[in-house]
Amino acid sequence: MDKFTTLEGVAAPMRIINIDTDRIIPKQYLKTIKRTGLGAGLFAEMRYNDDGSEKPDFVLNQPAYRNARILVAGDNFGCGSSREHAPWALSDFGIRCVISTSFADIFFNNCAKNGILAIVVSPEDLEKLFEDAERGANATLSVDLAAQTIRGPDGGTLHFEIEPGRKHNLLNGLDEIGLTLERAPAIEAYEAKLAQRGWA
Repeated sequence: MDKFTTLEGVAAPMRIINIDTDRIIPKQYLKTIKRTGLGAGLFAEMRYNDDGSEKPDFVLNQPAYRNARILVAGDNFGCGSSREHAPWALSDFGIRCVISTSFADIFFNNCAKNGILAIVVSPEDLEKLFEDAERGANATLSVDLAAQTIRGPDGGTLHFEIEPGRKHNLLNGLDEIGLTLERAPAIEAYEAKLAQRGWA
């Protein structure tokens, strides 16, 4: 998993509440277990017409936001089914950070396991970030995980909270396998002790 330390990039505003995982990545894209290639299906039903052409009004189809790295979204983002393809699709598109007032628990945890920083902010702070994001490609946000700050294009800074274990894992690029490997010496010492006692 890629480490998340700092991120500076264009933020795409999505003033929609209750964006569920089926809207993030529709069911027809769930046939694969590969994490790559899903970016093309991200928000597919909102991005494309029935004939496959792009809907020009959708935010990620607009020139200013085609290379967005951050998503500023409405309340309860990632609700619905627990599909891990949702963070895979966001990551494959290039989104490394999602900011909202709340997230569905399973989606929130899946983000951290896939190197995406999901940040919870107050409604007032979210409105400020929406206003920044709506300024387009000339206004970027800077996210510093170690400092737990989001800096706007005019230099204003917001502080956010994050659980220490989640922060550690993201800063060090540790998914569940990585966490296990980090504890390999202790596991090996324990197994050696069992072997000495004839229990292994």
